[in-house]
Amino acid sequence: MASISGSSGRIGSLDGLRGIAALWVLIGHAMLLTGWHLPLIGDPDLGVDLFIMLSGFLMVFHYQLRQEKEPWSEISTWSNFWTRRFFRIAPLYYVMLAIAIALGPVIFDSRMVIDHFLGVTPQLPERYLDGSLENVLLHVSFLFGLSPAHAFRTPLPDWSISLEMQFYAVLPFLMLFIHRLGWLRGSIGVVIAGVAIAMALRLVGINFPMPAFLPLKMHVFASGMLLAGALNARSGRAFTHFLLALAFVAIPIGGGMTVMREVVRLGLVVAFFALIFHAHLPRPLANPLNRISDFMGNKFCHELGELSFGAYLIHLLVMQPVIAYLIRAHGHDISNFQRFLLSIVITIPIVYALSAVGHRFIEMQGQKIGRTLTRRRTSAA
Repeated sequence: MASISGSSGRIGSLDGLRGIAALWVLIGHAMLLTGWHLPLIGDPDLGVDLFIMLSGFLMVFHYQLRQEKEPWSEISTWSNFWTRRFFRIAPLYYVMLAIAIALGPVIFDSRMVIDHFLGVTPQLPERYLDGSLENVLLHVSFLFGLSPAHAFRTPLPDWSISLEMQFYAVLPFLMLFIHRLGWLRGSIGVVIAGVAIAMALRLVGINFPMPAFLPLKMHVFASGMLLAGALNARSGRAFTHFLLALAFVAIPIGGGMTVMREVVRLGLVVAFFALIFHAHLPRPLANPLNRISDFMGNKFCHELGELSFGAYLIHLLVMQPVIAYLIRAHGHDISNFQRFLLSIVITIPIVYALSAVGHRFIEMQGQKIGRTLTRRRTSAA
């Protein structure tokens, strides 16, 4: 159904979506930190939701490509999956975590300048200055997202990294459950369980500063999973997957909810579905969507997508000192828009240059280790 390239089964337009998601988060944070705002674009949480939806889609999509060779009924499939995902995420994250903790006082000083200038409630010092063994171990183990006190406690926007690792941890069990009940009943059951846990947390007064606990975002992951499942469904059933995915993202949990945010989340599902299934839409819609899909899968967008993880991790470490410098140097002599424009003109080249270095020398090497380890296990089996 989708436009899939090569033997790897890559859907090219998803590279562009990953790149857009990272830029959305970067630009949204720049708006928040400079005081200049545009609706929607200035909301980095929506960019994170796009990442989450993509993750749910891609994990199921790649599993469906491998399910004959690597069925979830085999424990070796689980260990191979977890090994590949660990070495995809952990190497660059560990490097950036060490840098973030070392630079914590510098980033905190920059943030205090920004918060004072904008007249907003200052960030808590422990978010930037907690280099305790407990905090470090929770982050190295990726368990920090399970603790409200530690879910948002480094200069990195890494609350979503623990969230992602929680999703990887339970995905084999989710897939077995969905296989047993079928896509529609299974996904509804998974989302109901997530909502019930989220409501129970609220009732007992447990609040996360960011939705770093999986039940708070399970419905968004599930919407992406449903769209991947639709690839192997009949056309009528595929549309049912789409409608259910829309219903899931409209569930009002997992962060500040407004009518506009909900509309945008629904729009993300519609856009995602249109990119994946554009060949089956009426020609007046299919033709422009095909051109958009081709553009988002070109070499530039592919590279932008490859650098998206690094850009997501790195950008705040660069952006906050840059904006603090602009405030100290120019204060109110420049407008909020000028400050925003200068900040992204300075920040984006530095962030993507560092991301390219990190991708080549850390991410790719980590992925190579993961592939080597899983290949040895498969050969031994």
